[in-house]
Amino acid sequence: MDNRPELAQHKTSNNEGKFLLPLVDVIEDENGITLTADLPGVTKENLAIRVDADTLTIEGALTLGEAESVAPVYAEIRAAQYKRTFTLSRELDAAQIAASINDGVLTLHIPKREQAKPRKIEVTLS
Repeated sequence: MDNRPELAQHKTSNNEGKFLLPLVDVIEDENGITLTADLPGVTKENLAIRVDADTLTIEGALTLGEAESVAPVYAEIRAAQYKRTFTLSRELDAAQIAASINDGVLTLHIPKREQAKPRKIEVTLS
């Protein structure tokens, strides 16, 4: 039986089709999960990370750097916002999430709750 904490991705609804989905890596160790998301063009000021019950939502507004009077001749990026949602396992401590962003790469560390961390049971002679 696999007892690893889950970080499940929510399915994208039709309403969310207007958002770009950032590429995400999730790495687990004995202390928790580290999530790394590529959000090129997103600054700290344009980033929102929310936890509602067991749902983690990452949203970031994309700064394209174009003047308002300039219209692109060709543009593959029509959405101006990233969005991704995940379901957090009960083994993770959402109240202790640490977040940082550097050069468009968001890093979240989501620690495991103390009771979910592996521990060694010492055996004594009786």
